[in-house]
Amino acid sequence: MRSTASRQRRRPRALVAAVVGIAAILLGGCAQVVPGVAVPDPAGSAPPGLEAFYGQQLAWGPCAPFAATEEDRQIYADPSLQCARMQVPLDYAAPDGRTGTIAVLRHAAPASPERIGSLVINPGGPGASGIQTAAYLSTSLASTEVGRRFDVVGFDPRGVGESEPTIRCLEGPERDADRRDDDTDSSPAGVAQTEAEERETVDRCAQRTGPDVLANVGTRDVARDMDVLRAALGDARLTYLGYSYGTRIGSTYAEQFPRNVRAMVLDGALDPDQDPVTELVEQGRGFQGAFDAFARDCTTRPNCPLGQDPAQTTAAYQQLTRPLITAPLPLRDGRVLSYADAQQGTINALYVEAYWPRLVRALSDLRAGQGSQLMTLADEYYERNPDGTYASSQDAFEAIRCVDDPRITDPAQSLARAQAYNEVAPFLDSGRGVSSARDSCAFWPVPPTSQPHLPQVPGLAPPLVVSTTGDPATPYQAGVELARALGGSLVTKIGDEHTAVFQNSPCVDDIATRYLIDNTPAPPNATCPAT
Repeated sequence: MRSTASRQRRRPRALVAAVVGIAAILLGGCAQVVPGVAVPDPAGSAPPGLEAFYGQQLAWGPCAPFAATEEDRQIYADPSLQCARMQVPLDYAAPDGRTGTIAVLRHAAPASPERIGSLVINPGGPGASGIQTAAYLSTSLASTEVGRRFDVVGFDPRGVGESEPTIRCLEGPERDADRRDDDTDSSPAGVAQTEAEERETVDRCAQRTGPDVLANVGTRDVARDMDVLRAALGDARLTYLGYSYGTRIGSTYAEQFPRNVRAMVLDGALDPDQDPVTELVEQGRGFQGAFDAFARDCTTRPNCPLGQDPAQTTAAYQQLTRPLITAPLPLRDGRVLSYADAQQGTINALYVEAYWPRLVRALSDLRAGQGSQLMTLADEYYERNPDGTYASSQDAFEAIRCVDDPRITDPAQSLARAQAYNEVAPFLDSGRGVSSARDSCAFWPVPPTSQPHLPQVPGLAPPLVVSTTGDPATPYQAGVELARALGGSLVTKIGDEHTAVFQNSPCVDDIATRYLIDNTPAPPNATCPAT
């Protein structure tokens, strides 16, 4: 249904890969909020009408009720993990109206006079589960100074994961059909078909989720929820670690609540002033760079499925994948590997260098007429479960970006965007011309709630921004711009992966640790080597 270019924006695959790699098998459950119990807002800054939300006490309990999959049930088994539901207004302009709940998970620091407070984490997306990420990450942080000084806290943003109400657009069979669909036809008939499918998806989102929910799932409202969370956790000021899209949550929070920021680490930054077309094109450039790095490495090895000539790897990849446009590859389970899935599986593997060997095997598999390994990579990206159901992440991704960014409603601008993307990311070029089809946001039933802009936050406690030179999803320069806009210090990480903090870089981790604990900024021109 959507072109591949419209799908990839900011998925936290590197973080997910890292925390999965270090995770032990855990599990526990989530209790209920006790709204209105007297826990005064530590900052004394509850906006008028929101006192009950800011004063609520979280009733911590086991996390088992929030386990959506068997993997979750295993992860959350650790009794040191606690969960709760936090109540928030659906619409902050009408706090006496409908409410929702935010799923929250914490791994508490040992009782000690040295405990500083909570470290709130968001892994990005938009649409990724913060409670799952916190569960994984807390296991690696438990024995560190950060884990001893902070409770590690994750939350599923409104509409996401186990928070309620949850954004729902496509059911499992519908998502499978969307992935099989060929959207490379750039003819007028092909454009009309693609846009009709986009409208149908939007209608399903509105029917299954509700316009009132869709109107209030943007980053503007997630930041407001995070301040309620800060108060409910008992912290006078927020200490925050945001990855990828989580950096947008961080910068938005800083604008709304500058006096409530204690420390903020922003890793894999989005440039808040960048329009969505430029952002997408720059991301395409980043993925081409990551593909080129992968391909160069592949050509040094025997039997590389892209050949041995680095100058021909893009063409070799196109020759492997383009036949899928007209002849999707049947798989043993009755599904087919589509051209879009082959691209998405490839992109998934480009987020983190540790996945490169899997991509080599998958492309070798494709060369031999087999597609199961590429499909597995694509399924992981889309969070497809073995029973054919999906996590809500893709639905949430669409809904949040459609209220966060300006819409492209002019077919000519949509055509120019697709052309620019193909030029900077030729390995993803279908060879069938570019389409002027507009994506789902052009037909979204509620207006945007945010606009790109440089944040103006005088007096903000300076954040720490980490940016990786070859990051495929959030280009390095975006981190430079965000650090400049917020008056923060910058850490340059050498590498080709997406995000770096607490992901096996001792240099980055040492700087982040000192900043989080002592508010020590990064040294001037701080640069950390590849790992």
